[in-house]
Amino acid sequence: MENRKCGSFLLRFFKNFETRRKNLNKKQTRNKEYSEATQVLYLAFDLGAPNWKLAFSIGSGQKPRQRNVVARDLAGLQKEILKAKKRFGVAEEAAVVSCYEAGRDGFWLDRYLACAGIKNLVVDSSSIEVNRRKRRAKTDKLDAASLLRLLIRHHLHGEHKVWSLVRPPSPEEEDRRQLNRERSTLKKEKERTSSRIRGLLATQGIRLSGPLDLSDRCLESIRLWDGSRLPERLKNRLRREWKHLTFLKEQMAAVEQEGKGELRRGEEPDLEKVEALQKLRGIGPVGSWVLVREMFGWRRLRNRRQVASLAGLTPTPFNSGTSIHEQGISKAGNRRIRAVAIELAWCWVRFQPDSALTRWYIQRFEEGGKRARKVGIVALARRLLIELWRFLETGVVPEGAQLKVQA
Repeated sequence: MENRKCGSFLLRFFKNFETRRKNLNKKQTRNKEYSEATQVLYLAFDLGAPNWKLAFSIGSGQKPRQRNVVARDLAGLQKEILKAKKRFGVAEEAAVVSCYEAGRDGFWLDRYLACAGIKNLVVDSSSIEVNRRKRRAKTDKLDAASLLRLLIRHHLHGEHKVWSLVRPPSPEEEDRRQLNRERSTLKKEKERTSSRIRGLLATQGIRLSGPLDLSDRCLESIRLWDGSRLPERLKNRLRREWKHLTFLKEQMAAVEQEGKGELRRGEEPDLEKVEALQKLRGIGPVGSWVLVREMFGWRRLRNRRQVASLAGLTPTPFNSGTSIHEQGISKAGNRRIRAVAIELAWCWVRFQPDSALTRWYIQRFEEGGKRARKVGIVALARRLLIELWRFLETGVVPEGAQLKVQA
């Protein structure tokens, strides 16, 4: 009897020992896998004008370590990264993955982080998940923590659709965009100043026909409703506004001259695409410059969906229950490309009447009235961008399109 008890006791002892040994091995394996998987330090920036909020972590389920540094204090940033590695028990040579929202600070920080050996992601701020309550708390601390959680989900768990990323241009690619953007800014300011001058004259019951001219001789010849001259302070203001408008015209002429000079020199790598687009009827210098410098010159576009998405010309359907309708285009893209594409679509209908795109537009929308034509021109702009992308990639002219007659 005693031998039986002793045998059963030894059997239970060895079984428990074997179970504990297996559990210990499993625990050690999990700890090893966890330590190997967490040899990455995650860093999220909330960039402000006076200060930057930094949020650190090594994985999910941990309270982030948050610190403030003075904006653009790169030495302080490196110190905080080393302190965070020490705090989380990560080796000093461990990789660092960071992210920040694209905005006013541009891409210089991304270039610095790349030089420092840090993998950085630039995030489209409009694609970040937010609470949909009517009122939600918003602080730099909460924003940094939220961005850090999304970074961990994206990099550690492979959830690549939690946000949309921005591809930063190189310094040379970013610099080449300055010319067409300056032209657009000057044009808007010129139109705004011209409208302000006409508005000031309209307050006195004066409407000038033809081109606007407020030189001293013309300004003195303007008369009010009763034949009297313009008030002195109003004339002084109009002189200053006219001087500003003249300055803007000179600046626009200088920008145009600079663009023509670049085409003559032919030193930039994307000028061949600018010249190729200008060979098509209906596409002029401004449209070709904007499309190439903002889109076709440096972006790696793989399919037609990416082309339309970059311009924000993709549809946004609403299909829930019995409610089914279209909400229009997404507009989640480059507004400069979208504006130029719609203008080029109108020009395409006028100067390429025999092309397949124009025939499709007329057949589909011409008889639907003014509103249908406006809706249809956006659809035509999307198709036109895709055809122009294929033309630059393969050299195949859009079906039925005509090239300009070379002098």
